[in-house]
Amino acid sequence: MSGEKLYIEKELSWLSFNERVLQEAKDKSVPLIERIRFLGIFSNNLDEFYKVRFSDVKRRIIISQEQGKDDKSKHLLSKMQSKAFKLNQEFDEVYNELILEMARRRIFLVNETQLTEPQQKWIKKYFKKEVQPHICPQFITKETNLLSFLKDEYAYISVELTKNESRQYALIEIPTDQLPRFVMVPEEKGKRRKTIILLDNIIRYCLDELFQGFVEYDQLQGHSMKMTRDAEYDLSNEVEHSLLEQMSEGIEQRLTAMPVRFVYEKTMPQHMLDMLCDKLGISNYDNLIAGGRYHNFKDFIGFPNVGREYLENKPLPPMACADFDGYNNSFDAIKAKDILLYYPYHTFDHVSELVRQSSFDPKVLSIKINIYRVAKDSRLMHSLMDAVHNGKNVTVVVELQARFDEEANIEWAKILTDAGVEVVFGAPGLKIHSKLLLISRRENEGEIVRYAHIGTGNFHEKTARIYTDFSLLTADKEITDEVRNVFGYIQNPYRPVKFNQLIVSPRNSRKQLYRLIDSEIANAKSGMAAAITLKVNNLVDKGLINKLYGASNAGVEIRMIIRGMCSLVPGIEGVSENIKVISVVDRFLEHPRVIITHNNGDPQVYISSADWMTRNIDHRIEVATPIKNTELKQRIIDIIDIQFTDTVKARWIDKEMSNKYVARGNRKKVRSQLAIYDYLKQVEKQTRKRQQRLLEIESDESESA
Repeated sequence: MSGEKLYIEKELSWLSFNERVLQEAKDKSVPLIERIRFLGIFSNNLDEFYKVRFSDVKRRIIISQEQGKDDKSKHLLSKMQSKAFKLNQEFDEVYNELILEMARRRIFLVNETQLTEPQQKWIKKYFKKEVQPHICPQFITKETNLLSFLKDEYAYISVELTKNESRQYALIEIPTDQLPRFVMVPEEKGKRRKTIILLDNIIRYCLDELFQGFVEYDQLQGHSMKMTRDAEYDLSNEVEHSLLEQMSEGIEQRLTAMPVRFVYEKTMPQHMLDMLCDKLGISNYDNLIAGGRYHNFKDFIGFPNVGREYLENKPLPPMACADFDGYNNSFDAIKAKDILLYYPYHTFDHVSELVRQSSFDPKVLSIKINIYRVAKDSRLMHSLMDAVHNGKNVTVVVELQARFDEEANIEWAKILTDAGVEVVFGAPGLKIHSKLLLISRRENEGEIVRYAHIGTGNFHEKTARIYTDFSLLTADKEITDEVRNVFGYIQNPYRPVKFNQLIVSPRNSRKQLYRLIDSEIANAKSGMAAAITLKVNNLVDKGLINKLYGASNAGVEIRMIIRGMCSLVPGIEGVSENIKVISVVDRFLEHPRVIITHNNGDPQVYISSADWMTRNIDHRIEVATPIKNTELKQRIIDIIDIQFTDTVKARWIDKEMSNKYVARGNRKKVRSQLAIYDYLKQVEKQTRKRQQRLLEIESDESESA
């Protein structure tokens, strides 16, 4: 066994993933406005990193100290802080470069000192009419408890008002929940340029308007700041509280959770910084970061394109799936053959339409669905409520602990309950992450036929336009019966249940995944070809990693596409020399989980909701389904193969976490996401031609008869 390090800390691997996102902002081949939006994605990711990953390590250190133990997490925390600091420096450099690049395109992102006189007058009017009604300065006194009201998701301006030798402080929340962050400023006639100002700078320019007549001061100055809180929380275990009530309390607890990062404008005076740190109880383990004047960069995800069309990606309109063509309804199409959708290349409307038809179809008896994350105004959710009004039995399993979506899911749970939907919250301690839909329909001679959706992504109309995900729609009785059993398992996880087709966490996932790997190991040892292809968001479970190391050692060829965290170290002699790992980061977020085993020339293909993390295998309800249809199997294999030919957006995952791009060499330029779009266009075209020929044959036979 090699003496090299066998596992990469998942937290450092996660930061390496976010570095790949930052690479997209650096990439000059990416359209300018998209590069700016990638800065927003990077920033949003980093916020989540501090809320979850950083806070988890910090908590481990504090617990170890309380127990008198020496924890190695201090060293890890130091490495995390160092890497994050380096990435923040790169971020600032890229941001400044992009501001100049926009100016070359005559798009100017200005601050309050760069306004012309007519623009200054317009800003004053805009502030008085649009902004001022949403602002209430919070004065900071000795009694003020900042943690009780400072919001985790917001940027603030910390204002110092000076009168003689005395200082007074106030905080102003940037009201981005009420107003746009980016405001177009009218230009003077004859000037062909676009000017954008941030809401932050409008408030800075008008600070006097807020305080004059209320506070006496000789001078005032404002400095930006932002705090990130620990996203974890402890739920009340009191028996008399329902889970819904407990979750509502959990949201409130998060609002007062301790900070794990404090970012402030580097020009902030030391006495102001000291006062804020004291009020917030910033500890030695928290990240104190001196930054620029703008925080909450996540808003840049929605940066407007006020210039030419070429400054953002050309749209790739989602396709209609030809497998639905020529059928009276979705049920007939699915019954004819299994249907595979791949978002965002295919439209999510097919799933929305299936649920809409189910809501009024007299033959439909019941609808069951898992909800993890859904769109704010989801058509699908409204169809479920319509189904209740039409007398259908509707059961919605709502996951209240979907991180950062708890509040939205609590609200949906209330709305659905009020509409008469049976809302199920699942078993305590088991987060439900499966993507299941089951529709029961009474058909010919009273037979009940079931139709199932098993997917890798959420029932979310918005993310289905930007996340790549597979959905299988099937009426296969073996599969649909087991999907029905999963819903039973969710409501009673302690009842014995067996799954022969589906891989279900925590029931049999570890055992079945080990079995798939062991089968390839056995084939390799018998001298047969053996290979495993894996695509997941994260690979950090050490049991599965060790199994893959064992397979590599046995001669199994392993290739993987890992978007995010990868604790496995490829290329270690005697351990993982037969393992190659790439990561693809591009305009769409790669989200599907796929397992392909060679199986002695008869490939086994699974799509799954589960990443290869301990939580997904042992502590969540997740579902993987085999793809039985030979044509659909090959389609998934083709799509994955295309990704392995990527010479534009693929990076190698290695022990140094270098994020080097896969070298193109003499190969042609392949950007896999665009190549997959072209591939599926051909698939749909050929399917329509084939169906047209069948219709013509049927028509000819009918005429002959």
